[in-house]
Amino acid sequence: MASHGPSETIRVGAPHDVVFDQVFVDLSPMLGQALSLKCEGFNFAGSVKVKAAAGMVRAAEEAGRLHPGSTIIESSSGSLGIALASIAAHSGYRFVCVTDVRCNERNILLMESLGAEVVVISEPDENGGFLGSRIRHVKEACAADPSLLWLNQYANEGNWRAHYQATAPSIVRSFPDLEFLFVGAGTTGTLTGCGRFLKEIGHPAKVVAVDAVGSITFGGPSGRRLIPGLGSSHRPDIVDESVVDEVVLVEEIDTIRTCRYLAGRGFLFGGSTGTVVSGAFRRLREERPGACAVAISPDFGERYLDTVYSDHWVREHFGDIGRFDPFEEPITPAVELARG
Repeated sequence: MASHGPSETIRVGAPHDVVFDQVFVDLSPMLGQALSLKCEGFNFAGSVKVKAAAGMVRAAEEAGRLHPGSTIIESSSGSLGIALASIAAHSGYRFVCVTDVRCNERNILLMESLGAEVVVISEPDENGGFLGSRIRHVKEACAADPSLLWLNQYANEGNWRAHYQATAPSIVRSFPDLEFLFVGAGTTGTLTGCGRFLKEIGHPAKVVAVDAVGSITFGGPSGRRLIPGLGSSHRPDIVDESVVDEVVLVEEIDTIRTCRYLAGRGFLFGGSTGTVVSGAFRRLREERPGACAVAISPDFGERYLDTVYSDHWVREHFGDIGRFDPFEEPITPAVELARG
């Protein structure tokens, strides 16, 4: 996957040919502390997930598991489904996305516009989430139709390798003195790939996983989560805790407050970004001013207009959330999950 500077003329042959890996936003003026945000929403399909999608599809093609006319099936809360729908449409594959009721209508319409079939699961799993139910549906569909190919983003090495090969190297090139890298934990592909790259090159930066309260990925108790993207009700197979130095948990109410604060300053980011920035902000307040820190923003906020940015939706599910102002915020430590 090629990376290009913003001033270059780019000719695109496929939706996943180009990765905009050098776009960063300086959040320092908005947060009062040094933090650069790597913006993955500029990629085709609108999120960081196009890297994982392209990596998994490419590996399946090279292994002879995909050919023109094949049908891909995958479980996704939204962004990976959109990325796979885009790649499948370009490559001549059929695509079935198995999602759940938390997936907003906008994401479903995007996938369907790209020719995907979308199956919405409404029955929660034993942990109160939907991932287990989605995966169960995928497995039953594959058993009934062996021609279906499940890429399985939760266990597919192509997921994390995409970030090992592209995302992490681009961050190190731009920030050789990096001290903290904040990465949201969903399937943990971005987290595992970036963490493994930094550890294998011997880089001293701390890798901080940012997860949602209610996710069980790092051993926390299961709980209600309404914002799709980060967190999981089932531990992903590809998570590698050996490359994670710290884990910070963020309440969804803080995700929303952070998203809305940034939007009020002209930056409309997605829910996952709000979670990562919220966790990074609180963690960095414990460090010396000016520590070199980067956080990864998975996507922009247009897909969250009906949820995170909807006053009606927020009041219905969270009541009065108050406001977030980093220059007035009480100094409280980040919520960290005990390790080991």
